Amino acid sequence: MSNPETASTETRERQRVGMAGALMSAFVERTGVGAATGGTAAARRYLWTDAFAVRNLLALARATGEERWTRDALALVDDVHRTLGRHRADDPRSGWLSGLDEAEGARHPTRAGLRIGKPLPERGPDEPWDERLEWERDGQYFHYLTKWMQALDLVAHHTGRPEPADQARELAWAATRAFVRDQGEGELPQMVWKMSVDLSRPQVASMGHHDPLDGYVTMCQLRASAPSDGVLRDAQETYASIVAGQSLATGDLLGLGGLLADAWRLAQLPPRIGGSTGPVLLAVLDAARRGLQRYAARQAQLGSAESRLAFRELGLARGLALVARLAGALEAGRPPLAELRRAPELVRALAAHRSLGHGILAFWLRPVHRRVTSWTAHQDINDVMLASALLPVAEAERSG
Repeated sequence: MSNPETASTETRERQRVGMAGALMSAFVERTGVGAATGGTAAARRYLWTDAFAVRNLLALARATGEERWTRDALALVDDVHRTLGRHRADDPRSGWLSGLDEAEGARHPTRAGLRIGKPLPERGPDEPWDERLEWERDGQYFHYLTKWMQALDLVAHHTGRPEPADQARELAWAATRAFVRDQGEGELPQMVWKMSVDLSRPQVASMGHHDPLDGYVTMCQLRASAPSDGVLRDAQETYASIVAGQSLATGDLLGLGGLLADAWRLAQLPPRIGGSTGPVLLAVLDAARRGLQRYAARQAQLGSAESRLAFRELGLARGLALVARLAGALEAGRPPLAELRRAPELVRALAAHRSLGHGILAFWLRPVHRRVTSWTAHQDINDVMLASALLPVAEAERSG
């Protein structure tokens, strides 16, 4: 297949959609989508990867008009709920994490969160801490849960079904209750980075750098569908208070891509929700600008494919493509959110780095770079993030 980055403008989009479709078809087959609901392959579910996969499948449905991609997205959602919403096969506990009976648990699969999908069982209350092992142990991550909430919200908008939106809100309520900790009068709330499978105890008590921002942006997105939901409103305000006391700057490439994607998401909000997000949006854009300047300065030292983590770079490529869309809206005199009119230079400065994203995508589109161990050892997330970088506009967000 030819490289979409070197194709003419006329054929580039078609080639991108075609390659993304090939990547996602292979992912669906390889990871056993449909296995939890009657398929024959062995299922392999991981919440972060699956959240981006759902986005990609919906993007392909919009880009091609083919219903099969929507069917795959819905099958994947069901599989995630029936696999990661339940206890592991090697856990002495069984059934839904919520403790509900089979029928009620199936109606409320996100009520008690969703497991990460790590290969090892969670660390028990009396087991010693081992940092290396903890990365391989199951539990619940807040920033994985927010990615799944966003995916469910997109499914609801794409299909017109209310159930995914209800499940997203139930997950938001569960995550906020479990991960946000009140520090007492006069102190900002803090967040836990990793919780146990049943959300009863912290596994890693420190706060993830962008977890409060993930919470804030996601609550804004969900409130666009349910503006009268008081729990979501209160949660949004809580996360906003934590974000206001933080520096959002990061040198992590996936984190930078996340900042740019968050800016895009905030800019798409309807005025009734987005009217108060201006300060956060500008802080996100400024943090991304500083991080991109540092990345651009050291790009020449990135090294060989074997020494690089593709999915982190591809997350940045996706974010750069989205912020280029914001710059295009400004140039056309139709910024999605009024606050962007106050910072046109900032948006343009970010968009000026779009060639970095083109370079990342061109590098990983070369088949020889996808044969190295650093790619094949993480093939599921690498393939999904490559498809996301190929489909940033179609995948970009909800309509309406």
